[in-house]
Parts: sequence; structure tokens; C-alpha cells
Amino acid sequence: MVILFSLLFSAFFSPVFGKEWKASVVPSLDALASSCVVVPCTFTHPHENLPDSRLRGIWHQNNKKEDIIYHEDRSSVLDNFKDRTKILGDLGGGNCTLEIMSVKNHDNGPFCFRIEIVKDNKPTDQKFSFSESCVHLNMLNDPPKPILGPIKTATPGKPYTVTCSVRHTCPSHMPTITWSHGSKDDVTEFYKDINSGNWETVSILTFIPDEKHDDTELICTATFNGEKASATRVTLNVKRIENNNHIIIPVMVAVGTAVVFGFFCIFMVKKYKGRIQELQGQEGSMWNRMSRLSRRLQSGGSEPSRSNQRSMWSRFSRRPARDTGDGSYQ
Repeated sequence: MVILFSLLFSAFFSPVFGKEWKASVVPSLDALASSCVVVPCTFTHPHENLPDSRLRGIWHQNNKKEDIIYHEDRSSVLDNFKDRTKILGDLGGGNCTLEIMSVKNHDNGPFCFRIEIVKDNKPTDQKFSFSESCVHLNMLNDPPKPILGPIKTATPGKPYTVTCSVRHTCPSHMPTITWSHGSKDDVTEFYKDINSGNWETVSILTFIPDEKHDDTELICTATFNGEKASATRVTLNVKRIENNNHIIIPVMVAVGTAVVFGFFCIFMVKKYKGRIQELQGQEGSMWNRMSRLSRRLQSGGSEPSRSNQRSMWSRFSRRPARDTGDGSYQ
């Protein structure tokens, strides 16, 4: 009786009943049509430390275990999924991550994972389907647009940095980001695992703008696996360096002319002032000479003396009187 109870207990809690089989699969994930999608998946099982050769991973349609989308035996896979699916993870490490390439609009799912414990590729009863942990794919016909930021006003001659990022669900084939400005040497790129199968590609552009970049479009383009692309563009604003030459140059010319003219005027005033003083000195000496000459002339007999005047008058007074014929004399 005790032995029978022990057998029933062991059978009830055996792995076949799935009490120790667990899987973690994201319930929903976006997938870009014509691109790829990677579905993260992990699992545990009661048989520890089994190599990959003892484990067989299978992905199938939910509630249709015979509709297999991935199997190591290609002939077991549905025709429209052949050569488009594979397991990226290490089954021995409990990684059942699935990649679907060239996503079709009908690849919605849900898709579920099943693990089988095998030996020498023989049929086995030790298998478990995680039907409660399946993924549903949300089809995207258009790729998501990249996000640009922060957008600031650029200064000519100074480094300008802007970041472009885009989300995706295919880390095995990351989208590439290109810029309308700068070169490859101006770009730094890295990738971020956000969570639940969502990733982000980030590109940082740093370049030196100049005034010719003002009012031009800065474009960030994300190209996805499958060649679909999307772009985001903003107008780049570059500070204009105020050019006051049209004001400064005439003012400087006017000031320079005024200064030169001022110095010229001062020079001429000093020059003519000295000349005037010189002429005044010359006039004073000439006037003195003329005054002396005038005095000499006056003192030297330029006027008849009184004695001479009297003698001349005397001579005239002594002249004989003429007879006029009428008895009178003149």
C-alpha cells in the first residue's frame, strides 16, 4: 500500500504533468512587414544540464501543434515559413529565442514554444508545449519614424550635437541610421535593450556648423532590414554673426578723416601763427627803419630854414619896381 501511494505521488508530480516546466515569452510584439522580428524566450525544465543534442525546440501555431513554423527538420515546417525561422538561443542554456525573417502580413500568430527531451533522435514522450506562453505579432506596414533631439540653435564654429533614435524589434539585424550632415567620423552609434523584445538604435551626430547651414534641413534616416526606410527632418537654425561692417567702416573712415583733418588744422594753425609772428616782427623792424629814415630826412634840411626863407624873401622884396606907363610902379 505504501509503495502504491509512493508511485501515485511520483506520477502526479512527474515532469510529464508539467509542474516543473516553465517558459517566459513576451505576449505581444510589433513586427515590421518585410523586415525581421526576434521573439525573446526562456524556459526551464526538470532535466538539468542537458546538452543541445538532447533538446529539440519547436515553434508552432497556437492550438495547432501540427502547424509548425520552426523545426530543426525542415520538412516538418509549413511551406510559407520554410527558411524564414530559426532559434537564436542556446537550448541547453534555456534560451528559446525565435527569429522570423522577411515578415509577412499573415505572420500574426499566436506562436507557442514546445520543448522535447530526445535521445539519438528517437521519438519521445518527454515533451511539453507552453500553450499559455505564446506571442502575438502586431503587423506594421510602415516603419517607425526616428526621433530627433534635442533641437537647439547652433553657433557657427562651435560643436553641435544632436541625437537620432529609432525603436525596432529585430536586434539580429539592426536598422542603420544616416545623416544629411557631417561624415561617418562625426557619428557615434550604439544599441539599447529597452525591454520585452523592444530595442533602440541610437546615433549621435557632432559636427561644426557654419552660417551656410542656417535654414537647411537636418535629416535623420533609419533604414530597416528589408530596405524599408523612414526619415525625420528639422530645420537647422544657426546664429548669424552680426556684421556691422557697413556701419563700422564708414564711421571709422569718418573718424579717421576727422582726426587727420584735426591734426592738419592744428599743424596749419601753428604754422601760420608762426608765420604771422614772423611777419609782424619783420613789419616792426621795417617801420622802425622807416621812422628813423623819416627823422633823418626831417633833420637833414628837407624844409628851408627860416634864415633861407628870409633871404629869399629879401631878394624878392629888393627887386626894382617896374614902370607901368601911367606913372605908377609895380
